[in-house]
Amino acid sequence: MSHTPDLKQTPSQTVGPYFAYGLSPEQYLYDFKSAFTPVAASDRAEGEHIRLIGQVLDGAGHPVNDALIEIVQADAHGRYVETAEDIERTGFAGAARCGTGTDAENRFIIETVKPGAAAPGDAPRIDVILTMRGLLNHLFTRIYFDDEAAANAADPVLQQVPAERRHTLIARREVSGARVSYRFDIRMQGDEETVFLDL
Repeated sequence: MSHTPDLKQTPSQTVGPYFAYGLSPEQYLYDFKSAFTPVAASDRAEGEHIRLIGQVLDGAGHPVNDALIEIVQADAHGRYVETAEDIERTGFAGAARCGTGTDAENRFIIETVKPGAAAPGDAPRIDVILTMRGLLNHLFTRIYFDDEAAANAADPVLQQVPAERRHTLIARREVSGARVSYRFDIRMQGDEETVFLDL
């Protein structure tokens, strides 16, 4: 009589990470096409072209080398992409994905345009999804811009964040020559922990 081993149930979630191969293969030089890349806006997209740069920092302040950042945003006029034809016509994809594992400083670097306000009373923003080792569920946060102080002061979501924590959602504008960048680091723990949203 043969013995059949006890088989365990497959976990519903895996810690992984398997981002490099499954979600951002081109960035990691795998030989198949990514659904999304670190470029949300081509050169022909309207608006102020910016580079979003940052690191995901663990509780000790060390950069995480296997995080995955995904963004969704409106275009420079505050409109979201609705169809593939929109992307083809405008050069604006409205979404990007970037792993931190190929940059020497473990940064995410996303090429895009600065978004316009998507609705009256809203500040310009970029929505962020973060996946990384040790997380069973992805996290959500937002990026606002330090040169939009008046709009930030009226934004209904940002105003629900305690005043002393709002700065964790604000990207800093940095200009080097003709290139405009916004720096936004995501801190997973500690006194400066980034505010994550329950969406």
